[in-house]
Amino acid sequence: MMLTFIFVVLLLFLIPGPAVFLTITQTIKGGRKNGIVTGLGIAVGDFLHTVAAVLGLSALLMTSSTAFEIVKYMGSGYLVYLGIRAIIEKAQKEEPMDRREINSNSNISFRQAMLIELLNPKTSLFFLAFLPQFVKSGATPVTIQLLVLGLTFVLMSLTYTTCLVLVTSTIGNKLFTKTKKSAKWLGKAIGLVYIGLGIKLALQTQK
Repeated sequence: MMLTFIFVVLLLFLIPGPAVFLTITQTIKGGRKNGIVTGLGIAVGDFLHTVAAVLGLSALLMTSSTAFEIVKYMGSGYLVYLGIRAIIEKAQKEEPMDRREINSNSNISFRQAMLIELLNPKTSLFFLAFLPQFVKSGATPVTIQLLVLGLTFVLMSLTYTTCLVLVTSTIGNKLFTKTKKSAKWLGKAIGLVYIGLGIKLALQTQK
């Protein structure tokens, strides 16, 4: 059953989602370390979703349209806010990226990634609907099985985003130079990606 779970998760990773775009944009913006920290934030968010699913908290989002809408618009608003801020900041500060600045932004990238993942109600519903399909009857308590499946998903996700960061940073170093012109372009592009993800999240439905 676990091998089947791993195979299905690998197939799911082939479908680009918000986590993929977030990891890529943060890697291009702040380098390899920033991308890895972003992936770690996403993984922590997924782990908290797993805990919520195990405790049954995600069921609230499935049954309550009000709760779903509140979480959805909070996440959408946060993404749009990040997008607008990215566009404005780069328009005002067209300087080469400094390594110390990248390091200081790592904690911010981690918190942003974790919040974005947590404020996506579809992720909660995914864990609630997906994990139980691979639970098997036996001596092992269902709670333990769900936690093991969730942790497996989190570790696979972290491995996947790390590989994505390594590829993106290698290609990015060849395609982009951190000059005034590229910093301005990257800021606007990343801002538009965030806004696009925010709009996509706002249009999601409960079913």
